[in-house]
Amino acid sequence: MNTAHPRWQDRLAFSFPRKKRVHLAGLGDVGSTLLTGLRLLGKDDIDCIGIFDLSESKLQRWINETNQIGDLNFPDYPPVLPLTEPQLFNCDLFIFCIARQVPGLEVKKTDVRMAQFDANRIIIEEYALKARAAKYQGIFAVVSDPVDQLCVAAYRKSNEDANGNYDGEGLIPEQVKGFGLGVMNARAHFYAKQHPDTIHFNQEGRVFGPHGQGLIVADSIDHFDPALSDLLTSQTLSANLVIREIGFKPFVAPALSSGCLPLLATLRGEWHYSTVFIGGVYFGCRNRWLTYGQEWETLIFPDALYQRLQDTYARLEQFPC
Repeated sequence: MNTAHPRWQDRLAFSFPRKKRVHLAGLGDVGSTLLTGLRLLGKDDIDCIGIFDLSESKLQRWINETNQIGDLNFPDYPPVLPLTEPQLFNCDLFIFCIARQVPGLEVKKTDVRMAQFDANRIIIEEYALKARAAKYQGIFAVVSDPVDQLCVAAYRKSNEDANGNYDGEGLIPEQVKGFGLGVMNARAHFYAKQHPDTIHFNQEGRVFGPHGQGLIVADSIDHFDPALSDLLTSQTLSANLVIREIGFKPFVAPALSSGCLPLLATLRGEWHYSTVFIGGVYFGCRNRWLTYGQEWETLIFPDALYQRLQDTYARLEQFPC
């Protein structure tokens, strides 16, 4: 735990191995796909899934749709229940999937993630204040873009008093976790398999940093090749633009690879990709939740890779907590 925070001794309401209460806010393309995945795959880990959206029609649609997903061999899928605002933070895991406006398909040549920051920051700050008021003790998971910068906004806002001064009475740093790196790892795997020079990534490689510019794909930890790593990084960063060029918004892989699967791994205490809080920065890497808190991978980096990690960390420091 981050011992610099005034409430660092407060324990998260997150014990193993009991099933968890999961609440999800935002039923757009990503949120509804993520919800479907949690319903299908979460029967061993989730007690119930509460959902919230300002659109009553969306809420009713997904209550009906997801509760009708079933299999006679597995009768105990987690029920999906509607939430009111006062109930949002009565849970173990809160998932923020709200986006004010995702750029349309006419945006094809540039990374659209940071373009959403200003609008989505206003919304996530509202929810961070709700978490503060509720004295929320579970995990505040951020899936909306830009993931890493919104984590900073949520943590910082939740710890401001009425005058905007830091008071440490909100979320503790480890409560806020960004889930955007999982799909970058999956995309890197996809491209690495397509050429014999990079296929070793699937056993030796890692991804680090943000879900967007500043991402690092390392082809190998032990045998790091800067040129191959640059190639995989470029392919991974532009993968979403490939889908946009085809004529679709790229939300299925992010919802499942960054959202559903690593969120379930979090509930199980398994290794996954998400952010950890390091020195005021939310930094993406492999980590897991254990009874005593977060653990992240300890690796020995070659100098060339370590320099890249330092550069990405410095880039993320532009959004300090």
